[in-house]
Amino acid sequence: MHKRERGDWGKAVCGQRSKSAGERTRLGCWKLDVGRWTFPLFILSAFVATSSAAPFPTNAIPTLAALRSNLTARVEHPRLAAAQLGVKIVSLDTGKTLFDHNAGQLLKPASNAKLYSGALALDRLGPLFRIRTSCYAAAKPDADGTLAGDLTVFGRGDFSMAARFNGGDYAKSLELLVNALAAAGIKRVTGDLVGDESFFRGPPYGSAWTWDDLNYYYGAEVSALTHEDNVVDLVFKPAALGQPVNFTAKPATQFLQFINRTTTVTNGGRRSVELYRPLAQSTVYLHGSLPADDKGLTDAMPVPRPALWFVTQLREALAKRGISVTGQLRRRDWLVAEVAPVDYGKQVEVAFTESRPVSELVEKMMKPSQNLYAQLLLLQVGARTHKPGQTTEDAGLVEMQKFLAEAGVKRGSVLLEEGSGLSRGCLLMPDATVQLLRHMDKHPAAAAYRASLPIAGVDGSLKSRFHGTAAERNVLAKTGSLRYVSSLSGHVTTAAKERLVFSFMLNAYTGATVSGREVIDELAVLLANFGGKSE
Repeated sequence: MHKRERGDWGKAVCGQRSKSAGERTRLGCWKLDVGRWTFPLFILSAFVATSSAAPFPTNAIPTLAALRSNLTARVEHPRLAAAQLGVKIVSLDTGKTLFDHNAGQLLKPASNAKLYSGALALDRLGPLFRIRTSCYAAAKPDADGTLAGDLTVFGRGDFSMAARFNGGDYAKSLELLVNALAAAGIKRVTGDLVGDESFFRGPPYGSAWTWDDLNYYYGAEVSALTHEDNVVDLVFKPAALGQPVNFTAKPATQFLQFINRTTTVTNGGRRSVELYRPLAQSTVYLHGSLPADDKGLTDAMPVPRPALWFVTQLREALAKRGISVTGQLRRRDWLVAEVAPVDYGKQVEVAFTESRPVSELVEKMMKPSQNLYAQLLLLQVGARTHKPGQTTEDAGLVEMQKFLAEAGVKRGSVLLEEGSGLSRGCLLMPDATVQLLRHMDKHPAAAAYRASLPIAGVDGSLKSRFHGTAAERNVLAKTGSLRYVSSLSGHVTTAAKERLVFSFMLNAYTGATVSGREVIDELAVLLANFGGKSE
């Protein structure tokens, strides 16, 4: 049920599947740390050429020739003979290329694709744009607060109704919407509570997402009505010896039903909890074990039919405020809307909320590498331009190509299928990514774009990387990880204070002794230690 795959946070060894182009760490998962050694510069290149576990360099590299020599030794190392590695490094200050290795090859980017979705959203929507969620009814509530008939929540892709945007407080996720409905004077709804997700046309997942991704939090279904990332977080703790492991669902919900087949085992025993939910079903099976002395771990399970999940949680939140719903819970998707369209222009917008600004949405997508958010941003752009019969995703990708042409990216160098990079069919050239970074450095939204990138050793998917190196708090870059794929693209300032942009893309690498992450991190540290000039 759980294939092993590397994720942006490193290889999890807690018995669970690590994420694939995804976003969360899981409490209690151990990470394989990168070793750090110090070697004099004059022996560094020779060591790199022969060692199976190359060190992070710590001494300044004085000249461009020395930098290129070190980079060449690494990219031509025998351990990469069966792999594909593309490298492009350009100075933002001089415009000169410092190093180029297979930069014109099409490679799988994994989550480096999010660099493109984030840039597109900032360009087409603007950093201050907010996404509106509307509540429609046939008429306003009467003087007693009774809303006759159905109340429809019409979503347009706001994903900020989540604990992630509220300091981890699940109770606040729907607070603004509940407040808006209460402020409208609604005390009871006599009809149904309807979740309308028809704003986006197409399947509830990105193109070429694999079926088994959909069982994991990084493959959560996509919907114009999204709540809590469309997942339920699960916190596991050991129980008495021989008893099923205890777990808590956050937020608390009856939307999913859990069958607990786990066991608490003796101290030092097997530590593994696996989750399985058959596609389109609401029953989750829990298997595995935790030792009795274990501190616990967390995971998450995506929910089916997110719009129904949304209104289920909303009804509970309304009830806590004393607002009752007499009718049923229903959802409307684009297929229903095709045969039974509703003219909301003839209804009353009794309440609405607006998302956080796009600048914050992009940051919350980019820092932790959140797949759902990336896809929703692509769809948000596509919804503004889609034509009849066209999926919203296709419309977003068409707009992406127009944007890339404006950015000076060569046609054919970016072949995206969806917005997150979870698709194994997405292909990019390092050349293209470097050109995108150069373009966004001069873009009106440059500050917001740069602020969205993970900071080495500080936050996001780079929080656990580069500690104790010249790259720490220096490299700002987007990670990317799938099975046999490691990518890193972004900004670094050299020891001589020259601003560089780079793209490292490693494919088809098994990493028997040195992980793909280590291979590309070593390249970034070399740039941070570069004391020469590109001129």
